[in-house]
Amino acid sequence: MRPDPQFVAAKPQENAIAINDSIAIICGGGAIPGAVAEAVMRRGRRPVMFAVKGWADPQIVGRYAHHWVALGQAGRFFRLARAERCREAILIGTLVRPPLAQIRLDWKAIGLMPRIVRAFAGGDDRLLSGIAKLLEEDDLRIVGVKDVAPDIIVPEGMLGRYQPSRDDRADIARALNLIATLGPFDVGQAAVVANNHVLAVEAAEGTDNMLARIADLRRQGRVSTPERTGVLVKAPKPKQDRRFDLPTIGPQTVANVVNAGLAGIAVAAGDTMMADPAEVIAAADRAEVFVVGVAEGKAQ
Repeated sequence: MRPDPQFVAAKPQENAIAINDSIAIICGGGAIPGAVAEAVMRRGRRPVMFAVKGWADPQIVGRYAHHWVALGQAGRFFRLARAERCREAILIGTLVRPPLAQIRLDWKAIGLMPRIVRAFAGGDDRLLSGIAKLLEEDDLRIVGVKDVAPDIIVPEGMLGRYQPSRDDRADIARALNLIATLGPFDVGQAAVVANNHVLAVEAAEGTDNMLARIADLRRQGRVSTPERTGVLVKAPKPKQDRRFDLPTIGPQTVANVVNAGLAGIAVAAGDTMMADPAEVIAAADRAEVFVVGVAEGKAQ
């Protein structure tokens, strides 16, 4: 099966992109900010990276118009966004929330302090939604990846040559139900299920570390299922604001799934991002594991 043509990488448009079409990409770590910027350019818009110090990758950010901002520099961000004529913004990339006491606030942020404190008093979804409200009050429209870079969103169906077995599909359904059940507690967006047995649920450690834990448990003999059994499943929380923090997979996810001895990856179709889609599919085919986008209610 050939990779889906929408996942064949395209070169950025060579024609000049008007500055009036600028979009602010507030970016943390990982490869997804770069994938979003490339997709934005393919759609004829100009990305401006607002890289969070200590988190964003300089090699990715440096390819585009960019500014470095520290957490708490709200005034600097708004000034620069206006200067770049950004009317929309997107929040993307990994960022571990620091203790509030460690954030050095500028005067703009100090004025917003009561609302920032309230936003911090909850899970990640509450925090991101609170930040979005503050940004939108300064005439920035907050958008999601599906609005500006739909070609990196995983579609429904198989993404490579290999398909899940009947047992794999049962594991996928169980994991999706588990993620949905835990959603109100604002826990992670991933779980590993093998032979109807829950091996792990993602928490603060993130997906990569969760998979490393599965690999360690297998080496210790704590996981008794055979190699190439079990599925990594990723999906957003049921009431999550889908503009932020969508689940993500990339080539490293495939490598970690193989190292953990799993059979494949299943993600929520239409609500999961994929960094470097062509390489994800190629890596999965080389490793003989499946990657599938599953629509809600169609896991079995």
